[in-house]
Amino acid sequence: MTDHASRYIPAAGHDFFTPLYDPLVRLLMRERTYRDRCFEQADIHPGHRVLDLGCGTGTMAVLVQQRVPGVTMIGVDGDPKILEIARRKAAKASVSIQFDEAKADRLPYTDASFDRVMSSLVLHHLTHEDKLAALREVRRVLVARGSFHLADFGPPIGRYAAFVSRFASHGDRLGENTAGSLPALLREAGFARVRDRGYHNTLFGTLGLLSADREQR
Repeated sequence: MTDHASRYIPAAGHDFFTPLYDPLVRLLMRERTYRDRCFEQADIHPGHRVLDLGCGTGTMAVLVQQRVPGVTMIGVDGDPKILEIARRKAAKASVSIQFDEAKADRLPYTDASFDRVMSSLVLHHLTHEDKLAALREVRRVLVARGSFHLADFGPPIGRYAAFVSRFASHGDRLGENTAGSLPALLREAGFARVRDRGYHNTLFGTLGLLSADREQR
């Protein structure tokens, strides 16, 4: 992608806010609730290889590794500063997780490397072309019977979310999400059985929960 580095946006929106990312997400987005739901829908079992795409500070990766001993858990993110937080968090939790620095549209893994890929609050940072490239990379690294589990901003549900969306979604990146385009993008990237798994309202708007299989079962 041309000029990709200049378009990269850290998880917290700006490096200055990176140390505040965890407390803000916990306080303002009811983080534990949507992460629990993502974990449950992913149906992860011992022996699975799991990738957390855009892992941020490693909260989801640590949760999975703690709840399912025997998984191989890998987190990938393009922000080296936030990965250092993730590594410290994993060490504090006494879990073994590999954290790699890479962009979502250029994953450093071979084809069919993972049984599950999970991602939360990542795609709304990307342009249309980068979203599609990232989703194609996710499908590439999944095994034939693998699945992708996604939580990101989607169409607003309820009056408050609709009000927030009017002010927050004017940019193309987020606006594409709130317009409900993610299911179509998943299908365009080659995924099968794209499913709406519900929603989760936050102070910043509505998160849509989605899942998709690499191939038709």
